[in-house]
Amino acid sequence: MTEVFEELYQTVLSRKSAKEEGSYTCYLFEKGIDKILKKCGEECTEMVIAAKNADNDELKNEIADLLYHIMVMCVERGLEWKEVEEILAQRSSKTGNLKTFHQVDKNT
Repeated sequence: MTEVFEELYQTVLSRKSAKEEGSYTCYLFEKGIDKILKKCGEECTEMVIAAKNADNDELKNEIADLLYHIMVMCVERGLEWKEVEEILAQRSSKTGNLKTFHQVDKNT
């Protein structure tokens, strides 16, 4: 599956300099970080709604949309996708790393 992410990342990376007519990715880069972040937020919200509605067909599409927009954000910020994968790999090898959270709501 890593190949899929790497291939998509390379495509997104090439669109940053390619300026292809009709390319949605090129459009996002042209509009800049504010537009890219807005799309990340929209896709995140749509993913949450799909999960809440228990619609797995919609959910998998919204997850894919969110990952794509996150990838565009990474390219815009110069963050290599493999760096994200490295963090995930490091975290997957950890066990017993439950964090203690500050409890704000005393009723839960």
